[in-house]
Amino acid sequence: MPIPTTDQMTLPVLQHIADGQEYRRSDIINMIKEHFSLTEDERRHLSDGVTMERPLEHRGLIERPRTGYYRITPLGLEFLNSEEDNQEPEGAIDENYQRIREGLAAELLEKIKNNTPVFFEELVIDLLVAMGYGGSREDAETVGRSGDGGIDGIISEDRLGLDVVYIQAKRWEGSVGRPDIQRFAGALQGQRARKGVFITTSNFTRDAKEYVDTIDSKIVLIDGKQLAEYMIDHDIGVSVEKTYEIKRVDSDYFAENSENS
Repeated sequence: MPIPTTDQMTLPVLQHIADGQEYRRSDIINMIKEHFSLTEDERRHLSDGVTMERPLEHRGLIERPRTGYYRITPLGLEFLNSEEDNQEPEGAIDENYQRIREGLAAELLEKIKNNTPVFFEELVIDLLVAMGYGGSREDAETVGRSGDGGIDGIISEDRLGLDVVYIQAKRWEGSVGRPDIQRFAGALQGQRARKGVFITTSNFTRDAKEYVDTIDSKIVLIDGKQLAEYMIDHDIGVSVEKTYEIKRVDSDYFAENSENS
């Protein structure tokens, strides 16, 4: 997503410092990065110069008790309470749902990182099968343990097996750069393959993303954030705990009955 605007950051910032304590600017910035699930480039841009505190200071919502520290003002507390009181019930439900989803995504990535690379390769195959690739789970194949040119899995693009997609799964902490994608592209050429999916628990550098647009092979990049979202959407590693239905009055039902009365 693009860098959030000051208006978009206002409520999360005030909620974060609502206890009246002093907070370091760097801690507030880190909270914004996590809240909005920013990419590495967006995080760097936010750290390098995006100013979120000055507009809030000018509006009297926060104050700076000492250099590099901020706290909420009485006016900021009043503003925060009025915003939360005026929020529509459905809006509150949506916001809480998103928070639960973000927390679940972070927990999934942590679980993956604490498991083995072999487990991650199997998880990736499970996910792609759940997304509709490759037919049954038995049709898919993991090959990473054999050291097959940097390719960790093979899966059919469709249920008929008309084309094959090669997979690389990297359970990394650091960013995946262009050299890593180049090696994967070379492995695809070695297999005379045209399509590949590179999945990581971390993220991709800008150079890596730009590189895949310049080559003949079709390589799809899936970072940790997208991976967790796909897992949630396709029920991989998660289960339903509660389900809520929001119902509205059926105006057509009452219109028909009023005509007959």
